[in-house]
Amino acid sequence: MTRIAVFAYSDTGHACLKHLLDRGEDVVFVATHRDDPAEAPWFPSVAVLARERRIEPVFAEGMHPAEMQARLEAAAPELLFSFYYRSVLPPAILAMPRLGAFNVHGSLLPRYRGRAPVNWAVLSGEKRTGATLHVMTPRPDTGPVVDQEAVPIGPDDTALDVQKRVTAAAVAILARRLEDLKRGHARAVPQDEAAATTFGRRRPEDGRIEWSRTSREIHDLVRAVTHPFPGAFTDLFGGKTYVWRTRLPGLGAHDNFPGQVRVEDGRLFVACGDDRYVELLRLQPEGGEETDAAGFLARRGR
Repeated sequence: MTRIAVFAYSDTGHACLKHLLDRGEDVVFVATHRDDPAEAPWFPSVAVLARERRIEPVFAEGMHPAEMQARLEAAAPELLFSFYYRSVLPPAILAMPRLGAFNVHGSLLPRYRGRAPVNWAVLSGEKRTGATLHVMTPRPDTGPVVDQEAVPIGPDDTALDVQKRVTAAAVAILARRLEDLKRGHARAVPQDEAAATTFGRRRPEDGRIEWSRTSREIHDLVRAVTHPFPGAFTDLFGGKTYVWRTRLPGLGAHDNFPGQVRVEDGRLFVACGDDRYVELLRLQPEGGEETDAAGFLARRGR
C-alpha cells in the first residue's frame, strides 16, 4: 500500500482525511492545528478523528520546523496531501514523498488564491466557485492543477452554505484522482498566471458595513461573514449591532441618504448608496441576544 501523509484542518481537512481512512488507505502521518480559543468551533476535529483511527496527530504549534521534518521522515510517506492546512510547508517537506505533494484549495484556481477563498467569492458576488487539487510548490496555491470541480453560489447563499458544497467537491476530486496519484500518473496543467487573483486573510473588523456601498454589496458582505464567521456590523443604531441576515426587498428607488432607516409593518430597511434598500432580517446588539427585525424594533420601542 502507498504510505500517505496528511496535513489537515477545518471541515474540508476532516472530510478528506475521513475519506482516506474509510477507504482503508495507509495514512502514516497526520499533522493538524490546535483549535484557536478565539474562534468559535464549527467544524469537526481532525485530531479527534486521527486518534479514533489510532493515529497520534502532530501539532504544528510550538514545534520547530526541523522536528516536524524529522517526524515526517520517520513516517517515510510516499504521497503527501494538504487539506486546508493553515501553514506553508517548506520545500524540504514538499520534496520528501516520491509521488509528490498535493493541496486542495477552496476555489477554482487560479482565481481566489490565498486565505478565506469561499468568503471572498461570496463577498465578491460570484455565481460559482469550487475546489481545486493541485501540485504543491513553495509559492502557495500556484502549482499545476490536477483536477477541479465547480459548485454554484446562489444569490442568498451564505459562505457556510457554499463551504459545505466545496468540501463535498474536494472529496469527490480526491475520490476520482487518488488511484492516479498513487500510481504517479496524474496529469497536471500549469495555472494561467494572467488570470490569477489573490486575497488575504479577513479580520473581524473587515465586517463593518459601509452604507455608501450598493445594496447588493452590503447583502453579499453579510452573507459572506454571517454565522459561523465573525459577522457584519454597524453602529447605525447607537451601538455596535451585528447584522446576521439581510434580503434585497425589491422596493423602488429612494432619494434618502445612505444609512437612512425606514420601518414599515415591523420590517426594517436601510438606504444604500445605489438608491436602493437592503432589508435587515436578523440582528444582535453587542452583548445582547440575536433576534428578528420585529423583536429588535420592539426592544427599541419602535
